[in-house]
Amino acid sequence: MIQQNVSLLPYNTFRMDVHAAHFAQFSSAEQLQQLLDTRISGMTGNRLILGGGSNVLLMQDFNGLVLRNGIRGIECIGEDEDYFYVKAGGGEVWHELVEFCIARNYMGLENLSLIPGTAGAAPMQNIGAYGVELKDVFHELEAFHIRERRIQRFSAADCGFGYRESVFKKQYKDEFVILNVSFRLRRKPIFIISYGAIREELEKMQVQDLSVRAVSDAVIRIRQSKLPDPVQLPNAGSFFKNPLVSRFRWRNIHENHPDVVAHWVDELHYKLAAGWLIEKCGWKGVRRGDAGCHEKQALVLVNYGHASGRDIYDLSEEIISSVREKFGVTLEREVNIVGAGG
Repeated sequence: MIQQNVSLLPYNTFRMDVHAAHFAQFSSAEQLQQLLDTRISGMTGNRLILGGGSNVLLMQDFNGLVLRNGIRGIECIGEDEDYFYVKAGGGEVWHELVEFCIARNYMGLENLSLIPGTAGAAPMQNIGAYGVELKDVFHELEAFHIRERRIQRFSAADCGFGYRESVFKKQYKDEFVILNVSFRLRRKPIFIISYGAIREELEKMQVQDLSVRAVSDAVIRIRQSKLPDPVQLPNAGSFFKNPLVSRFRWRNIHENHPDVVAHWVDELHYKLAAGWLIEKCGWKGVRRGDAGCHEKQALVLVNYGHASGRDIYDLSEEIISSVREKFGVTLEREVNIVGAGG
């Protein structure tokens, strides 16, 4: 059922109170096709597919049809000597999928615990945290081609995964709706605990026997200590990507700032911590009205009450300009901008 003039405030973690001219939820590919085929008097051709709304900044009312992915369900669809294969509906809450796998000792998602959003949005962004990216555990997905009204299967190679990137954000942007995603999860433990503060957190927890649950709990504790809960303080997580720079650029920054936080990528490149760059420019904890840079993690922009999408966007523009001026590095937004200005 298509509704008219619906507030999207409950459907985005920045809590932007913008309205959709037309809104509906779907729980199957058949429902999606029916909604796409429905003719609505006076409606423009604009469509927006929403999952958890955790990686989007809505700038203004949407004069078109907003479709929210409500395809649920998690199941083990197969196994072999080394792996379990788990399939999740595109509208499944990501952390509930992680919990499902941890409870059954399926290994590989534990470092991605507590990331907001849905299973369908995860491959679009190639989400990652603490040394693991979605591509490391990805098997395949099925997506609905909006224009051709057909279902297409994508392998990892087809998805073109990069750092917080995939074909669904670039050449296939707005062309597909991800219906379900399948993962290849290990039977045998290979724990990745050298990234961030996982090892230190496990020591604080006095963990004697390492397990998939212990690693997940450590990641959750770290995330909760550093990142604001969107329910309590509206935000979309990391607003900017960690920039990839040349070795020459890194060396220049390192000479002037020996404390620079950076990770070696290859002989020619380093990846800088965007949060460190932003904090060094003095933005941590700064507010512009109700738009602000979080006091504990400069990488996170927050809505302290009634900030508009424009307020958040303008703050991000100021931050990008100051980092470029100070370090000669241009930050790129990780959050998807929908509407004017993006």
